[in-house]
Amino acid sequence: MQHLQIHPANPQARLINQAVAIVRGGGVIVYPTDSCYALGCQIGDKAAMERIQRLRRLEPSHNFTLVCRDLSDLATYARVGNPEYRLLKSLTPGPYTFILTASHEVPRRLQNPKRKTIGLRIPDQPIVHALLEALDEPLMSVTLILPESSLPLSDPEEIRARLEKQVDAIIDGGSCGHEPTSIIDLTGDAPRLVRQGKGDTSFLTA
Repeated sequence: MQHLQIHPANPQARLINQAVAIVRGGGVIVYPTDSCYALGCQIGDKAAMERIQRLRRLEPSHNFTLVCRDLSDLATYARVGNPEYRLLKSLTPGPYTFILTASHEVPRRLQNPKRKTIGLRIPDQPIVHALLEALDEPLMSVTLILPESSLPLSDPEEIRARLEKQVDAIIDGGSCGHEPTSIIDLTGDAPRLVRQGKGDTSFLTA
């Protein structure tokens, strides 16, 4: 297991490239976001995805999120109309996850089996941005909440103590928050708040 101490504001390219090589090699990584720490792997990597499902004890139907670097990435993996695009532009990058109708670029096993939707997000965090730039595709991700916990892990030392035998790399970007993203469903006639988390959602009730 690699423990990579990466500067939260000025990520070192050498360490970012090490993390990307691990992801491309089928590895599972822990990384910080603008809300809390997350587990990530390469999009479409079935074996890595199944490892994350076992680690989190997730149901097969649990939705993974594609973490994207910008709106053009997001538009590749989801169908986005003009009203949705304007809202996305105003809220990204930021601590929001958006439920959108998946495009044909999204592997079927990543989609909600009934609704054909996918969670997408563009975090405002330099380490994530550097990772996605170097990887040149989204990261398949879930929040790092262990089965017996109600809150995400936020301390890199605790993450290392509990997960070093179960993941391939831990990116230590310092202490992270406990509050997950706000989830907004954009597949209906109007935006709908699915989960209140970090990020202002007062505009949804205005």
